[in-house]
Amino acid sequence: MGAEGTGARGASVRAPVGRALEVVAAGPLATVQDLGRAGNAALGVGAAGAADPEALRLANRAVGNPEDAAAIEVTLGGFAARCHGGAFAVVTGAPAPLTVDGRAVAPYSVFPVPDGAEVRMGPPPSGLRSYLAVRGGVAVPPVLGSRSTDTLSGVGPEPVRPGTLLPVGEPPEAAPFLDVLPVGRPAEDEITLRVRLGPRDDWFTGDAVAALLAEPYTVTSEIDRVGMRLDGPPLARARSGELPSEGMVTGALQVPPSGRPVLFLADHPLTGGYPVIAVVVAADVPRAAQARPGQRLRFRPDRRGT
Repeated sequence: MGAEGTGARGASVRAPVGRALEVVAAGPLATVQDLGRAGNAALGVGAAGAADPEALRLANRAVGNPEDAAAIEVTLGGFAARCHGGAFAVVTGAPAPLTVDGRAVAPYSVFPVPDGAEVRMGPPPSGLRSYLAVRGGVAVPPVLGSRSTDTLSGVGPEPVRPGTLLPVGEPPEAAPFLDVLPVGRPAEDEITLRVRLGPRDDWFTGDAVAALLAEPYTVTSEIDRVGMRLDGPPLARARSGELPSEGMVTGALQVPPSGRPVLFLADHPLTGGYPVIAVVVAADVPRAAQARPGQRLRFRPDRRGT
């Protein structure tokens, strides 16, 4: 099944005749995401990809797709799409209330969306990001090997908006293995994240490191796919001056002059000049990506590895 469009920011995507999702409402933010475009940092292009990659993988397994197939990442619900050609779908991550033509369906379960039917997602009671996967995957043109939207660099398809047509790929030959997914919902209260100190923890006082590992930090309203600004005890430096720009990774806790850390997520910048006091281990980043404004985070030293 073919499709037109370059996939670069500003380009349009025209669905072919056949199966597609026509976006009716996008909510606060909805983007196409797969597992990202790793390996392009030398070109100045970040990996991007799903903020909660485990939820994306689970959604794809449920409908029989390869784990790296593209799906729709929806922030705080409010998304609606009309299905052309019919499809099987599932929603993982934040458990948004779902309807198909007004009939309630359950998140974490595979459900049919008939030709012409409209699927709607309400605000989830917990978590921040939901993943709507359809059997066959969202088949927008790939850019540098990925269909992910990078909201920082502008690489990949634009965030979806009403009227966007998203082509659906051919269904895989393999049948789905599960129709109901026995998974826990994102936490509604405090989240504990494992961290590894460094690479610049020596730029901070001993009291600052102790505070990071003992005191709670609150997710502020300054949150997007790039990262989240946290409120809590300021982390005082042990030395003055600034670092030359150095590489940044997903999960880095960068500390600007205010002393209040920023936790980087999927669309983080590739470099930065503020010191990184610690890095959240990769296995815990998906839980961090589901944290909502007002939710509290605690950081604990990693003693188990990733």
